[in-house]
Amino acid sequence: MAGTVHLVVGEIETPEQLARLSAGADALIVSLQRLTADHIAALPDTVRVIGRAGVGLDTIDLRAAESRSVAVVYQPDYATNEVADHAMAMLLAAQRRLVQADRAVRTEGWVGGPALGPVGSLRESTAGVIGAGRIGRAVMARLHPFVGRVLTYDVAGRDDDESIAWCDDLPDLLKRAQLLSLHVPLTKDTRHMIGSTELGLLPRGAIVVNVSRGGLIDETALADALHGGHLAAAAIDVFETEPLPEASPLRGAPNLLLSPHMAWYSSESGSRLGRWTVEDVVSFVAGGEVLHGRCAVPAAAAVSAGALRHVGIA
Repeated sequence: MAGTVHLVVGEIETPEQLARLSAGADALIVSLQRLTADHIAALPDTVRVIGRAGVGLDTIDLRAAESRSVAVVYQPDYATNEVADHAMAMLLAAQRRLVQADRAVRTEGWVGGPALGPVGSLRESTAGVIGAGRIGRAVMARLHPFVGRVLTYDVAGRDDDESIAWCDDLPDLLKRAQLLSLHVPLTKDTRHMIGSTELGLLPRGAIVVNVSRGGLIDETALADALHGGHLAAAAIDVFETEPLPEASPLRGAPNLLLSPHMAWYSSESGSRLGRWTVEDVVSFVAGGEVLHGRCAVPAAAAVSAGALRHVGIA
């Protein structure tokens, strides 16, 4: 019936499950579920758009979607402030050794500040931000009141924003940053962009924060740098494998603050993400318009105004 949207919820771990869920559907909505080329091939011809409820696109085979003329709509703006706030909260907690301080008070009753380890002056520190997109710039704005200097490197190069202190290459940034925060997408070019060599370029006693994508950092190299004392601390919200495996080297690493991929979350952002994603796929199918997010794979051939039958949600 025109004007009515039917939502069908189900599992899509296998292409066969996806084919059953999306039979006759106009759109598919996914969160962190992986859509391989085989999954995309299993979609019925009726599906014109995939709505990604989130920011990252590394879980979707975009080339396969493009080859099927299936649009991919994602939501890069739904939690910019939440992610930037979480990055700053993790950085400050790691730098001020708040987790160690809390544990010491609970287990030892009281300790002197120096017993927790070195705590450098933020005002005399340089922060390095990798990535100058929406979230990277939001983090820069939050850093400026705390640190002496903020430097930035972006894999896409610099723009003409004169308020940003740009570095032309990653090694230059790393050599100067006592505090490092990552804010770039995960691609074949950025996977493990921070490994043992890059960590070794950071000044001894540096702190690394990653709330972007787990694959950006070589987790074994990060654990080694913490065990060896080259890094003073790290704070990680995202991991190469999620949930974090019991055997992960990160679990035994010292001075490491972990959170369960929750930087995006606030009570408001959760409902905002769901609402925006559904509204965008419905609007796209009805007339090709995206109200809130962006098209990672625009598919003009997929746009055909008409009645919306149903949407599969994984």
